[in-house]
Amino acid sequence: MKLEQLAGNEALKRQLSAQAKGRGLSHAYLISGPAGSGKRTLSRLLAAAMVCTGEGEAPCGICPGCKKALGGIHPDIMVLGEEDKEITVGQARTVRSDAYIRPNEAPRKVYLIQNAQNMNPNAQNALLKLLEEGPPYAAFLLLTDNPGALLTTVRSRCEGLPLSPVTAAEAEAWLARRFPHRSPEERHAAALGCGGLLGEAVALLEGDGADGRWETASTLLTALARGDELGLMEQAVGLEKWERDKLAALFEELIALLRDALALRVGGAPLCPPSCREAVEAVGTALTPGQMLQCVKQLEELRRATTYNVGAGHLCGALAAGLARVRG
Repeated sequence: MKLEQLAGNEALKRQLSAQAKGRGLSHAYLISGPAGSGKRTLSRLLAAAMVCTGEGEAPCGICPGCKKALGGIHPDIMVLGEEDKEITVGQARTVRSDAYIRPNEAPRKVYLIQNAQNMNPNAQNALLKLLEEGPPYAAFLLLTDNPGALLTTVRSRCEGLPLSPVTAAEAEAWLARRFPHRSPEERHAAALGCGGLLGEAVALLEGDGADGRWETASTLLTALARGDELGLMEQAVGLEKWERDKLAALFEELIALLRDALALRVGGAPLCPPSCREAVEAVGTALTPGQMLQCVKQLEELRRATTYNVGAGHLCGALAAGLARVRG
């Protein structure tokens, strides 16, 4: 399996790769670990692998199934529990009913249950039969930072995938790919201060203010300029915990940077912070004016969508998929 986006956890990655080459991926996994340990990253990669229709190792990252899965828009992947609220028996019964409808286009149908510890006992019991003997094409990915909160009968029907904190060296290597515009000293400090949890390292580098948003916007534009679709997807996953108003501000800043890139193409002067200049020049060189205008249009639509009751996960998936389509 292609699991390079998941930092550290080498033994777990070897285990999954051996399964994929041998008997195939399991029908149910319990992915556990503290916040920031990579549960969402691993679940996205597993889901993409299960719906991948490309050749070679999965997820290939380039077939339509992978692109839709990593962009959060695949019709055969259902996500529950994105918000930290109780998951009810009604939601579990919806999953149970849907699981017996064959996949729309993929080899498998994947149910990704985030914050699985929030399933009440009735909801967990409603899923037991599915976890034990559901349809052969159905797969379940349960994510939790507290596996002990799940019923023993649920845990016993899933294969455990416990994620471990990464080393400082692994964190620093990952941060170099994610934050190429930050200084080595800043990345080193974040790697040492995150306690092996990459989510914490991201929070340390991004902060909550405008500087963090400009940094994120620059990183997204750099991935766009390179045509790095997997990089765009990885960035989008990291934004899923952002509040809608913070996402709206990010979309505004992306629009501003793209307009700067358009200005550079006709000899104008950019207005962006100096730290963003390299990314603006890269995207201005790599994209045509028409492609940049297309990106601006998509970002304006996403900015308007933040005023409605649209989840951050859907907004971020649409962001990555939309930008990737421009380069496609």
